[in-house]
Amino acid sequence: MAPSPFRTPPEPTWRKPVGVIGIILYIIIYALLIAALSDWFQALPRLVEMLIYAVAGIVWIAPLKPFLLWMNTGLWRVK
Repeated sequence: MAPSPFRTPPEPTWRKPVGVIGIILYIIIYALLIAALSDWFQALPRLVEMLIYAVAGIVWIAPLKPFLLWMNTGLWRVK
């Protein structure tokens, strides 16, 4: 008999809910940090302010890569 193309998914681990909570806390802290710096940003020229917010809107995701890897595999980096 041929193996079934439908595999049962693995059991969820404790890393998934802990990871989701960690990501939510990280986003909240990051947003609060950017909001706290917004008064300083407003003193800059509009173009520079826009550039800072654009970079801040993209940069927050970079530290999540190892965290997401840990959530899925239990490893912090690929060997």
